[in-house]
Formats: sequence, C-alpha cells, structure tokens
Amino acid sequence: MNRRNAVKMMMGGLAGLTLPTLEALGVEKMNEQLVPMDTHAHIFHRGLKLANARRYAPEYDAYLADYLHVLDENHIGRGVLIQPSFLGTDNSYLVQALRQYPNRLRGIAVVDPAITLDEMKALDRDGIRGIRLNLVGQELPNFSKDQWPAFLERIQSLDWQIEIHREAADLPTVLQALLPRDIKLVVDHFGRPDPMSGVNDPGFKFMLNKAESSRKIWVKVSGAYRNGNNGAGERTALEAMPLLKKYLGYDRMVWGSDWPHTQFESSESYAKELTLLSDWIPNKEDKDIVLCKTPAKLFGF
Repeated sequence: MNRRNAVKMMMGGLAGLTLPTLEALGVEKMNEQLVPMDTHAHIFHRGLKLANARRYAPEYDAYLADYLHVLDENHIGRGVLIQPSFLGTDNSYLVQALRQYPNRLRGIAVVDPAITLDEMKALDRDGIRGIRLNLVGQELPNFSKDQWPAFLERIQSLDWQIEIHREAADLPTVLQALLPRDIKLVVDHFGRPDPMSGVNDPGFKFMLNKAESSRKIWVKVSGAYRNGNNGAGERTALEAMPLLKKYLGYDRMVWGSDWPHTQFESSESYAKELTLLSDWIPNKEDKDIVLCKTPAKLFGF
C-alpha cells in the first residue's frame, strides 16, 4: 500500500461522522485547567485554494471531523488549529472550524502585516489567539521597517502571541527583533535545532538564555521528528527536556501533536506523539502543567 492510500485509509470516512461535543464528553465537569490540550494541529482539504508561494501541499484531506475523532480517541479535550502555510492568508476554513466548537478549539492565523485592527478583532472574536510566522525557506522580515512596527503594536494590543517556525540558527535574529515588544513568543518544534548539533546548536542555546531572562518565550514540545531522521530528532528532544525545564520551566512549555504529521504520515501517529510526551515528562503533575494548565492560560480558556 502506498503512502497516499495509507493516509486515505487512516482518514477516510470520518468527515461525515457526528462527533460528540466537549460537553458530551463530560469535560465541563472537570477542573477547567486540567483539560488535556493539543496546541498544534492542521486541518485542510484538497478543494481549498492554495497559496501561490508554497513549499509543499498534501495530496489528501484532513477534515475537522477527522481531527476531533483523533482527539476523542486519545482523550484530549481541546485543540489549537494552526493555519497551514500552503493555504496562505485565507483563514476562512480555519475560522469556520473555530466557530463550530468555540469551547473546544482555538486558532493561530497567517495574515498579511497590512491587516487592520478591526479585521484582527474579528478574528479574535472567532477564537484566533495569535499569528504564525512560518519562516522556513523564507527571507527573514525586517521587523523595524514598512508595515511591521504598526502590525506588532496591533498584535500587542490584542494580547496575541507570535508563533515562530524557523531553524534554530536564525532564532537569535528573529528573537532579538521581537523581544523588545511586550508580546508572547511561541517557538515551534523545540526551536528546530540542527540535526547534527542537537542541543549544542548555538541558536537553541540562545533561545534558552533569552527565555530565562525575558520570560516572554514559550516552546512547543512537538514535531521532534522534524529535527532529524532515524530517531535523531527524538534523541535531541529527550536531551532538550532537562534544559527546557531549567531555563523555561513547565509553565513555558506546551505540547502539540503536529497532526496530521504532514510529510511524515507513514512513520508518525497521534498515539506515538502522546507516548513521547510521557517519556519526556513521566511525572503526572509536571505533565498536567504542560498538557493542561499552561496551554489553557496561553490560549485563553
């Protein structure tokens, strides 16, 4: 069976299911801060218009119903949907999903810096809590020129976060430009350290030091497989966890599944990512902070 067929089998047939609401799962009876939360997932389908500039686009569908089914199977009460870079700044499909499950979902949008405050406020009412800068393969913006200063002020005024996806080598440039602002910075996928350097990557070390001194940086412990093949990324993640605990603390870490694991569908699964989290943080009380308490506060539940 080829990869495309395997993915279709994994996801096929779920889009038409009627899935239980969060309330039906009994989550409303739980301590609001102890609802497990996945802070990094994507939904899309092949009928959506793709961005002109894109590195990749999947050849399968990952519907909201598919994602909710996976959450329910794994006893995860809440999720954060991240606008895929290949869909560009058209966040309508993401927003439609948030409107259906306002008590269960939040979102991170991709927008043009020219977006108005009124447009951002509308997104905020729909459950958007920040923007994503997927800078992999892109020229780094000059955050001090053009529309960026005013845009950053609007982000700050809404108490939004900026999610940063870039290799660790360039994190010093990006973080130094953004840290003077009073904005929450969330770094994707362990900070994307170099596969050969691992936790010795100078950019990763820079992130740790700035996180400790500024208290403005959160890190997503997610997508370890993107940081090196043949288990190298997972080994780096295991080595990174004590350092993240030391320099950030669990109150600055959140977990994400990175579902549906684009470009890694054949080797990754939701259950595997949850198992890795337990390997990284075996203590239940500590894991509750990363999986429940910290994301609830960060994403406004």
